[in-house]
Amino acid sequence: MSATKFHAILSHFPECRIAVLGDMMLDVYLWGKVTRISPEAPVPVVNVNRRTSCLGGAANVMRNVATLNAHAHAFGTVGNDPTADELLASLAEYRIRCDAVERDPSRRTTEKRRVIAGAQQLCREDYEDVHPVDDAIRRRMVNRIVDQIRNGELDAVIFEDYRKGMLAEWMLEEVVAEARRAKVVTALDPKPGSMKPVRGITVMKPNRVEAFALAGVEDGPGGDPATDAALCEAAARLMESWQPEHLLISLAAQGMALYDRSLRPQVIPTRAREVFDVSGAGDTVTATFALSLVSGATPVEAAELANLAAGVVVGKMGTVPVRFEELEAVLPE
Repeated sequence: MSATKFHAILSHFPECRIAVLGDMMLDVYLWGKVTRISPEAPVPVVNVNRRTSCLGGAANVMRNVATLNAHAHAFGTVGNDPTADELLASLAEYRIRCDAVERDPSRRTTEKRRVIAGAQQLCREDYEDVHPVDDAIRRRMVNRIVDQIRNGELDAVIFEDYRKGMLAEWMLEEVVAEARRAKVVTALDPKPGSMKPVRGITVMKPNRVEAFALAGVEDGPGGDPATDAALCEAAARLMESWQPEHLLISLAAQGMALYDRSLRPQVIPTRAREVFDVSGAGDTVTATFALSLVSGATPVEAAELANLAAGVVVGKMGTVPVRFEELEAVLPE
C-alpha cells in the first residue's frame, strides 16, 4: 500500500466516533531501586522514589482512540474510591467522553500496581472485584449504545473483555445485532472462558495463546504462520463457532495473521525495531484496526496500520498509547 493511501486513511481518524465497552482499570507503577535484601525475609528492598499511573484495560483502548485523534466514548464501571477519581480524571485529560461510566459502590475500581526496580518488574499487586456487574447497570449501557447506533452517532463499538465482570453474552448479542443493521463496525478483544461465542462481530482479535484456548486446540511447534497447521486449525474453529467477518491473531515477534471466511491467512510481519515492553500492545492493535476500518481501509490495510502502531508502543516502557503523530511518522515511504 502506498504512503498516499495510508495518509488518506489517517486523515479520516478525527471524524470517527468510537464507543468502548469493557473492564476499565488503572495501571500504577512504583519506580525505585534495590538497595539491600530485607532482614525479615530473603526479598529485595525497593527504595521507591516515584509513582506514576495510566489508564489500563478497556480504558487504555479508549486512550488509544483518543490519542489517534478520534472521538472516544467510555462505557464501564468504577468503584466509589480514590482510584476511581484518578481514573476518571485521566479520562478527562484525554478528552474521553465518560458520562456513561457508572460508579458501583459494591466493587473496587480495578488497580494493577507494579513495583519496578531499574528496568525490572519485581512484583504486581492486583486490587479488584470480579463478580458480575449488576444487570441494571449493564442494561442502561446497552440501551444507550443501541440508541446512539440508531441515531447515527457511532462508527464502531469495541468490546474489551478482561473477565472483571463488565461484559455478558446478551450485551454483545444485542449491540452486535443493532450494529450489523446500521453497518457499524464491532470489534472484540476476547478472554477465554468468559462467554460463549457471539456470532457476527466484524473483527475478533485474540493473541495466539487466547486463540488456542478459545478454540480448544493444542498449540503446535509454530513456524511460518502461513503454513502453521495448528494455527490454521485454531483459526478455522474460531471462524466456525464465532463467525466473525475477520479474525486477527496477534503473534508477538511473528507479527499477526488475518483470516476471513476463506481461511486463507494474510500474514503481516512485525514492524517493531526494538521491544522493551509489550504491555498494552493488543489494546493499540484493536483501536487502530477498528479506526482504520471505519476510515475506509481494507482489512489487510487496517492490519498493516495496526501492526505499525504496535511497533511504536512496544518500543516504550509501560502501558502507553500510540499517538497520531507517531503513527504518521512511521508510515512507509
